[in-house]
Amino acid sequence: MFSWMGKDDSRRKEPEVYKDVADGLKKLYKQRLYPLEEHYRFHDFHSPALDEADFDAKPMILLVGQYSTGKTTFIKYLLESDFPGIRIGPEPTTDRFIAVMGSGQDGIIPGNALVVDPKKQFRPLSKFGNAFLNRFQCSQLNNPVLNSITIVDTPGILSGEKQRIDRGYNFSGVLEWFAERVDRIILLFDAHKLDISDEFRRAIEALKGYDDKIRIVLNKADMINHQQLMRVYGALMWSLGKVLHTPEVSRVYIGSFWDQPLHFDMNRRLFELEEQDLFQDIQSLPRNAALRKLNDLIKRARLAKVHAYIISSLKKEMPSMFGKDSKKKELINNLEDIYEKIEREHNISRGDFPDLKRMQEKLVHHDFTKFHQIKPKLLENVDHMLTNDIARLMQMIPHEESMKQETPSVQGGAFDGMNDSPFGLGKFD
Repeated sequence: MFSWMGKDDSRRKEPEVYKDVADGLKKLYKQRLYPLEEHYRFHDFHSPALDEADFDAKPMILLVGQYSTGKTTFIKYLLESDFPGIRIGPEPTTDRFIAVMGSGQDGIIPGNALVVDPKKQFRPLSKFGNAFLNRFQCSQLNNPVLNSITIVDTPGILSGEKQRIDRGYNFSGVLEWFAERVDRIILLFDAHKLDISDEFRRAIEALKGYDDKIRIVLNKADMINHQQLMRVYGALMWSLGKVLHTPEVSRVYIGSFWDQPLHFDMNRRLFELEEQDLFQDIQSLPRNAALRKLNDLIKRARLAKVHAYIISSLKKEMPSMFGKDSKKKELINNLEDIYEKIEREHNISRGDFPDLKRMQEKLVHHDFTKFHQIKPKLLENVDHMLTNDIARLMQMIPHEESMKQETPSVQGGAFDGMNDSPFGLGKFD
């Protein structure tokens, strides 16, 4: 009579079969991680919920830099063609975020239409409001490079008096949203403008925690001679050391990424080798996309677990009747003590905890009485995902990577002539 129950139990114990790594990540997120995030309001504090489009999206490259450092020209150089909406000049020309994506036909999709498209991964950006969406667009064009990657151009970061003018939206917040989802962040510096403005400093700080994705490009290096280049390189490393706060030395690619003849020709071989290294790094992105998404999901799961412990600890400390407001203020002020207690009790590394100051700012706007106590079943599901399910997905990655290694990952544009001289001797003479 109850034989169907037994069948169902035995079926549930069998590991689920996944079509590929992306399919497995989608199902694991929906079944195991999302319930924990929803229960403890993770999305209000840290990052919006993930959509299917986040798992299916092509690898993305985010270009960040001060105005007129050659970000848009860099994209044109990679594609070897213009894209819809392109504007290049010595003044701050790019005043918007532009996602350059592949498509059968050329065109521009405005931000408001873009964030309601379920096939695109940009839906959560609607939270930044119309001021941002009016400064966001997708430029579509038929280009072989964009069959494998998506490139995101950003507004030139302002310096001097200009940075006092409010953009009307949370610029650092948008950068952070992209940083979490992209595969590579390229910081561009102009050899003639090494000063790091306040807004650029804030932008780099928004990228904190994603250091493994950051690559640094010293652009327009052909405009200075060999001796000056050595001085500029040293000055750039010194400036970065004050902002990045990492013990490792950052990898800096030196070159001149545009289609004009070199001004100073003496460093041609250096520029060729540096460009090949950078292009090989970009070409590895589609092959490593599944591993990157897996890595990001693990980071998200660890943060979600810590978040659950923090929220449940705050709920536990709240009085049931009187003095709720004063207790809330006390708990926010003593949040570091709660961090230390969770760290000791659950043996969690301090590196997994969210930023203290930022968490305190977010907690001010929440009603602690609506928080939930710890729910062991939800945490067990996430632990099971991290220990068992993720290990199974890891075993699938080498097979997927070997399938993708048969052909070059990124083709077309500047990548086709990657082993030739990229500066085309006599090409423009």
